Amino acid sequence: MTAGKIVAAHGIRGYVKVNCDPETGEIFSAGTPVLLKRPGCSDYTSAIVKDVRYHGQVLFFLLENVLDRTSAESLRGSEILVEKSRLPQLDADTYYWSDIIGMTVVSTDGQCLGTVASIFETGGNDVYVVHTPESKEILLPAIASVILDIDVPRKVMRVNVPEGL
Repeated sequence: MTAGKIVAAHGIRGYVKVNCDPETGEIFSAGTPVLLKRPGCSDYTSAIVKDVRYHGQVLFFLLENVLDRTSAESLRGSEILVEKSRLPQLDADTYYWSDIIGMTVVSTDGQCLGTVASIFETGGNDVYVVHTPESKEILLPAIASVILDIDVPRKVMRVNVPEGL
């Protein structure tokens, strides 16, 4: 399961900057095995986390065999995957971002609005960024009055579209 993404190199010693789901960041420590999926590749590379530094939602990893900034830069855009069994159990009606991203979004009248492309946090709630078939973006607040139903196995989210969208 995707638990994060390498977004940049950090420093000169091979650290990488990793954006993680809020729920998954705490599972990483020295010795954690991970898989890396580089952009555009179908293969996975195994790695071991040697060191983790936490800074809010952002983590800095040092991976084995990544010895310098050049090696770290080559990992930019790579997804970090872990076994789902390593992830903590979530409360009811709470989901991992990787479960939400890629979901088809439909309105209460059955109209397909698009696909969840990304998620970002605000002070009060997450916001789902939906890409429409017309190449537009819809921002949906992840609140109960808007997000009515999430079906993870079917990858479908039913929403009550706020006025003005």
